Amino acid sequence: MDSRFLFDTHILIRCLTEPAKLSRDQLRVIERAAALDERVAISDVTLLEIAFLLSAGRLQVGMNDLLRDFENRPPIRILPVTPEIASDVVSLIHTLRDPLDAAIVATTRVHGLKLLTSDQRIIASGLVSVIE
Repeated sequence: MDSRFLFDTHILIRCLTEPAKLSRDQLRVIERAAALDERVAISDVTLLEIAFLLSAGRLQVGMNDLLRDFENRPPIRILPVTPEIASDVVSLIHTLRDPLDAAIVATTRVHGLKLLTSDQRIIASGLVSVIE
């Protein structure tokens, strides 16, 4: 089944390493997706953000462990940045400031998905439908 939801980077990390830190609504979405054999989506920039967090020492899990868990958790669909997404990032960067967050929000918008996030700037922006 196609994706209806996109995980931001921190939600993906929590899902794979610390599911107890997810909200009740986020857990419900993840459990329902698994029950329906539905893939969840991530933007390909999430892989870059994970690499940056690892290199800065802000993640205590190895990339190989994280990637291995991709196979054991809800099936993940990685969505590439397209020209349409890149164009939308330009319109979002002044509001969101972080180019990776802007790319994640633009990916969510272009694909018509709901974003699972805890990022208060994204939530407050109202730019995309979120599950917080």
